[in-house]
Amino acid sequence: MDKTYRHLEKRISPADAHCFFGYFDKCPWNSRGEHPGHRVAFAGRQPRFGEAAEVGIVHDGKFEKRGETRAWCWQQGAMLQWFNDEILIWNDVEGDHHVARLSNGTVFRRPVYTLSADRHYALSLNFSRLDTERPGYGYPGIPDMSQEYAYPDFDGITLMDLQSGRNTLIVSLDRLVHEFPAYGCELGVNWVNHLLFSPDGKRISFIHRWRRFNPANHGARYYETRLFTANRDGSDLWMLPVDFHASHYTWFSPDKMIVFSRLPNGGNQYRIYTVGNNCPEIFAPGRLPPDGHCSFSPDGKLLLTDSYPNEKNIRELVLYNPARDIRYSLGRYDSPPVLPPARCDLHPRWSADGRKISFDSFHEKFRGIYTIDLPEEILT
Repeated sequence: MDKTYRHLEKRISPADAHCFFGYFDKCPWNSRGEHPGHRVAFAGRQPRFGEAAEVGIVHDGKFEKRGETRAWCWQQGAMLQWFNDEILIWNDVEGDHHVARLSNGTVFRRPVYTLSADRHYALSLNFSRLDTERPGYGYPGIPDMSQEYAYPDFDGITLMDLQSGRNTLIVSLDRLVHEFPAYGCELGVNWVNHLLFSPDGKRISFIHRWRRFNPANHGARYYETRLFTANRDGSDLWMLPVDFHASHYTWFSPDKMIVFSRLPNGGNQYRIYTVGNNCPEIFAPGRLPPDGHCSFSPDGKLLLTDSYPNEKNIRELVLYNPARDIRYSLGRYDSPPVLPPARCDLHPRWSADGRKISFDSFHEKFRGIYTIDLPEEILT
């Protein structure tokens, strides 16, 4: 069964600037319903080093500034989010390196990529290397000290203990290449992206990619992809079966993830992976847009995702109830074509109680942050 809704959205950001939150893997609200966002003066191109974004709270078409950052990108912003109910955290530049800054004045010596639910730990990576290899996700301007190395043993994923201040490299690029050899990875540039903690914080996950070149297409570059999970200290490293293609994914239990992935003879599908199990389950075949930014509601009953633009440059916002096999189309939004690194994906996000969602969009000809109060018939 399919149901269609239109005009449910309400813009909470102002119309006199470009505002956005960022990625789909963070709850944007605190318990008081305050929603943070970034505000910038331009769109349609990559930020240049030194061009600051303001960070603050958006509500009722207003923006209340709380700080600035020079470490941000279109896809994930400055990793702006609530550190606790009162304090915001975001990445920034201090001197010649990236840091994480709290709105109470505290500064961590490394930038954060993701935080554990209890805020005891964070994961960090080299955002300069990421900017070179995947523009739109890293931060420009700070020199990459590992740029001369394809898979250094001093770069990779760092575990930050936010209470003791200790930073530990737990998975190096060199380890990924040598412990899990694959054709071409030792010949190209390697990097990691999309780091997450499991809901209980005991495991981590990440995407590993390396650059390859296609001689049949004038040497055009592309990349191969693998998805890993490990214990929080980097032990028990396990590679998910994804046949060198995985994109958007999220955890929804301590040992389960939903991943848009590929399998030989199975094609590209949403699949449910259980840690240590090499036989994933196909999820909702033919019912969802391909390769969207997917996440389950806090109670696990609904899947929220979006689509990339169709031939008319329209993005769709979709909810799916697997128990009832009901697909809800929540909105269709015009998405003017721009260069991929500067595109505006919807990146839909859940509230903590699962009754509201937030997303970014360009359908009013500027970047804005929008919310939807989900209809009661969907929730019951």
